[in-house]
Amino acid sequence: MRLKVVLAALVVLALLLPEVSAEGSVVYVAKVEGMITGYTADQFDRYISEAEKNNAEAIIIQLNTPGGRSDAMQAIVTRIQSSKVPVIIYVYPSGGMAASAGTYIALSSHLIAMAPGTVIGACRPILGYGQNGSIVEAPPKITNFYVAYIRELARMSGRNETLAEEFITEDRSVTSEDALKYGVIEVIATDVEELLQKADGMETKVPVAGKGKVVLHLRDAKVVYIEPSFRDTVVKYITDPTIAYLLLNIGLIGLIFGFLTPGWHVPETIGAIMLVLGLIGLGYFGYNSAALVLIVLAMIFFIAEALTPTFGLFTVAGVITFVLGGIMLFSGGGGEYFVSGETYQTLRIAIIVMAILLGLFFLFGVAAVVRAHRRKPEAGKEELVGEIGKVVEDLDPEGVVKIRGELWKAETNGEKIPVGEKVRVVEVRGLTLIVEKVDERKEGV
Repeated sequence: MRLKVVLAALVVLALLLPEVSAEGSVVYVAKVEGMITGYTADQFDRYISEAEKNNAEAIIIQLNTPGGRSDAMQAIVTRIQSSKVPVIIYVYPSGGMAASAGTYIALSSHLIAMAPGTVIGACRPILGYGQNGSIVEAPPKITNFYVAYIRELARMSGRNETLAEEFITEDRSVTSEDALKYGVIEVIATDVEELLQKADGMETKVPVAGKGKVVLHLRDAKVVYIEPSFRDTVVKYITDPTIAYLLLNIGLIGLIFGFLTPGWHVPETIGAIMLVLGLIGLGYFGYNSAALVLIVLAMIFFIAEALTPTFGLFTVAGVITFVLGGIMLFSGGGGEYFVSGETYQTLRIAIIVMAILLGLFFLFGVAAVVRAHRRKPEAGKEELVGEIGKVVEDLDPEGVVKIRGELWKAETNGEKIPVGEKVRVVEVRGLTLIVEKVDERKEGV
């Protein structure tokens, strides 16, 4: 009897388990946008770990990036290759890209999908900016390494090795249609739902850790979106090199302006916050620390111009130093970069514009503020010299006058002036005003 019960239970479980598995099939969807930095590597690790923890059928990473740091890219590639769930890179939305570092990340994934109107490719390594403002190309030794690296990623996944190499050697980019045609990606989908339908039944292009190549069962999967945290959103913006650079400099301006105009405390408070955000952003993206010294030196030149005007000498020195510091800021501090040329063009414009605005700001604005604060404040009675008032008690030669709504003891140099006449203050002796009668006909008063 007991044996029959056990067998019946096993039959019931056998019937129920497939249904439970189907109902429990989950696909996670996460979004990664902006520059590829050390923080992006942390994002990939968190998102993949969440999918692994819940035994997801797969995780879809919606990727839109112009590129970023090489070390962060390699860390992401390693994390994808060690993932226990399939990682699908989905270049999204329309108008987005997986450029430069994003191309390597996509090629390392178990499946690549692209939305219509997106592009992939153009991943030649660069070292940053030179002192003349031009982009510094990586030497052949480094370029050859990444050619071999991207070809191996393509070979391991059975994707087009020749086109992958041309992404570096010819800075080639392709649309989603061409990428599918030439065997770089597997799916074109307008949204996640279409991606799930088209990718259902496909086999992963590379093995999943501990499972080998697996067939994806996505059609009826429950979709769970991993929403970016507030920190993710903030870091996405401040790790953009242009924004980080502007935050750094606006923060320095705020601190300087606050110290030169004490008492308000708002400029230095806001400046300190922006300075910290800028440094955090630069830290994630990587920077040349020597360039920070040049930027600080430029600020010293600007302050010197404000405190001891040199008819623009310190301003010119500050602008030149500031531009050099800005250009050098991203010249190899974080290793190689894979960034689209448009990113550095925007950064170059920001550096030049900021330098000019800073020079004008310190040459005219701050200098005027400093001069105003240096001016010896005039006491209330001293600044009455030249003011015109009215006699309210006959001056003979002493009496009382009314100036600015206040009554003052006044005295003339022997002249008698009756009530109602207008007088001008010519001197202040203690608490007594020395006045003279105003000739209204001559002065038009």
